[in-house]
Amino acid sequence: MDMQGILENKKVLLVDDEPDILETLEELLYMCSVDTASTFEEAIDCLKNNTYDVAVLDIMGVKGYDLLKITNRMDIPSLMLTAHALTPDNLKQSIEQGADAYVPKDKLADISMYVADILTARKEGKKSHVTWFSLLKPMFDKLFGEGWRKTDRDFWDEFDEKQISSREDIQKME
Repeated sequence: MDMQGILENKKVLLVDDEPDILETLEELLYMCSVDTASTFEEAIDCLKNNTYDVAVLDIMGVKGYDLLKITNRMDIPSLMLTAHALTPDNLKQSIEQGADAYVPKDKLADISMYVADILTARKEGKKSHVTWFSLLKPMFDKLFGEGWRKTDRDFWDEFDEKQISSREDIQKME
């Protein structure tokens, strides 16, 4: 995947209440045209006045799930970024509420790869959970403990089915 080409000049909204995180994200997404917001209200102003290719939303501190509802209505692919809300429930809630990806802040260094992945998937007409989830599942397993998906087995079985069919679609295209 040509990440640089995919991300070049894309308009990105970054929302986080931590200035250092916003600064780091801006540096990592240097090839994009970036707007930052450190509050829910600032993010709403940005969404009202601009068009975005993708949004990176913190969950805590900026009403990330409320922003996700808005970006979904505007058909803006959204990546949920979190440190404090890193739980199986928040992962499931993010997916259920239409997030294109759910990435721990520990993986911030790889943000351009995750953003490129969701943009590519949307361009191909689908929501992508394949790449980011397969990359992060070992970390989720370690953090959340053995069997963390058992409490919501039906949800995760359906999620896995979607992963398999998405992978098969990708393999057919190669």
